[in-house]
Amino acid sequence: MLVYPSAIDLSTAHVRYLSRELATRRREIGTRWRRLTVGRQALLALAHLRCGDTYAQLAAGFGIGIASVFRYIREAIEVLAAQAPTLDEAMMTARTKAYVILDSTVLSIDRIAADRPYYSGKKRHHGMNVQVLTDPFGRLLWASPGLPGATHDLTAAREHGIIDTLAGVGLKCWADKAYQGAARNVRVPFKGRRLKRWQRRHNTTHAKIRCVGEQAMATLKSWRLLRKLRCSTNRITNIVKALTLHLASA
Repeated sequence: MLVYPSAIDLSTAHVRYLSRELATRRREIGTRWRRLTVGRQALLALAHLRCGDTYAQLAAGFGIGIASVFRYIREAIEVLAAQAPTLDEAMMTARTKAYVILDSTVLSIDRIAADRPYYSGKKRHHGMNVQVLTDPFGRLLWASPGLPGATHDLTAAREHGIIDTLAGVGLKCWADKAYQGAARNVRVPFKGRRLKRWQRRHNTTHAKIRCVGEQAMATLKSWRLLRKLRCSTNRITNIVKALTLHLASA
């Protein structure tokens, strides 16, 4: 296999942050020696997460076996996932904001057509439903564990406890039509074609506020691994949590 120099569109702060966490992990488990240093392991994991490079490509580039690549990446993801904020911790930050924006995305996965629970009728592909909370400026505050793509957005939000938590802290939330009937503090647009003029103005204003939340989706999708996940669905939640590296080291 040919090997060539490449680049990752991340700052050195990301590598330093992950390196420190991996060094702590190695001290905790008593690791004496490994083929790659913590810095190289961090670079390996980021190349996989950011660029979606395969295990075979990374094994050739870093001069190690494919099994070692798998272990290194899995360890890095677990270390990062452990640092992810819980919903309650995210609410502590959100309470200092005027409001939050609730949205969802269906991450595409490599599944067969028979896996009906994972098929999203809205997106027309198999995937995992992930709920996202952002601040008024579109900065990602929290991302939920993944649920099968057939799960309705409102059902997912209730299952994760998002609706009850928002109501408990009395925080205003802006969301799309899928969250109709969630709670009084969850603002959604009016549905229907024959709307009154003031209702259309409300929907226009609502859309201008909510569209800022799409920046968080762009942040998630900038990690190319999330554009087409080919791993077990049991690992997707940890992968999504691991991307809080983008927040913690920014």
